[in-house]
Amino acid sequence: MPNWIRIAAVDDCPPGEAREYVVQDRIIALFQVDGRFYALDGICPHQGGPLGRGTVCGGIVTCPWHGWQFDVVSGQHQANRSLQQPGFPVKVEGQDIFVAVDG
Repeated sequence: MPNWIRIAAVDDCPPGEAREYVVQDRIIALFQVDGRFYALDGICPHQGGPLGRGTVCGGIVTCPWHGWQFDVVSGQHQANRSLQQPGFPVKVEGQDIFVAVDG
């Protein structure tokens, strides 16, 4: 059963932007794209860059350290189809955003 944890308020993550949060010793990158929220593991697999501090354009986040790009919905790396960044389920209740993490 998912362990839903409040990560932020809706207003904390404006449309088209990324934010970084620590949830149960994990860094989670939160994104709002087209009115929906998505969460990925916030550590870029290249060299540990902070995806939650990256830029978002058209649903693609670019790591600020070395430019690796991931689809925020699927986690799919944009240049290497064999790489996929892990994601987390997200739900919104009222003005609160929750992510589901392992118990």
